[in-house]
Amino acid sequence: MRVKPNQIWPDRLYVIRHGESAGNVARDAALKAGEAMIDIDIRDVDVPLSELGQRQAMALGRWFGALPPKERPAVLLTSPYLRARHTAGLIAKTAGMSADNYSLIVDERLREKEFGILDRLTSLGIREHYPDQAEFRRLLGKFYHRPPGGESWCDVILRLRSVTEMISREYFGERVVVVSHAVVVLCMRYILEHMTEAELLAVDKKAELANCSVTYYEYDETLGPRGSLRLKLYNFVAPLEEAGAPVTSEPDVSVGAR
Repeated sequence: MRVKPNQIWPDRLYVIRHGESAGNVARDAALKAGEAMIDIDIRDVDVPLSELGQRQAMALGRWFGALPPKERPAVLLTSPYLRARHTAGLIAKTAGMSADNYSLIVDERLREKEFGILDRLTSLGIREHYPDQAEFRRLLGKFYHRPPGGESWCDVILRLRSVTEMISREYFGERVVVVSHAVVVLCMRYILEHMTEAELLAVDKKAELANCSVTYYEYDETLGPRGSLRLKLYNFVAPLEEAGAPVTSEPDVSVGAR
């Protein structure tokens, strides 16, 4: 690893949303049926990948494995949620990464946004069971609204700031992959690109973040006195399309009010 003078960021940073999960499938079924509650009887942390989600993760792993050796990831950071850990493991295995040439770290700060009392409810369910929360969210917006027992996007950003500081401190000059969740990917963009609330919500509104999509940054030494990360790809799904793995973008099981 050759680090440029004053470099404080990884050479490459890939931020990945996990593959399609059983929760994504259950939520889609609930919405189509007009149900208030998503039919899945396990903790959100334990929701596994669907069969398609496994195929998506393996397709992305093959894409990483086809990169030149100097561009392949050396560090994998993952949310502790099963669907993210499984995605990270399949990426590493399919890419041909051995324990000798990469590190896999589980970090609870990369977990899904917590939804509190709104967990497992569809948008219809929130309006039916907690109309006051639906109104609070309308008034405050998703960036600031915190459901009882849950988190706002600002809360997620607060815990992610320490993650980005750790990545800068411990993995500068490395090639790092982060496997996490849709809201986390968006909030990482907010931090790394110094976005405003309006800019972040505009990105979110433009398109749903696809499962196993790639958000990719490269270190650019011309950005400021110590360089910074420049966004190169966002919501990139070509690795899935090339492998013939269908692209999915359903929100996670708990995101009636993401």
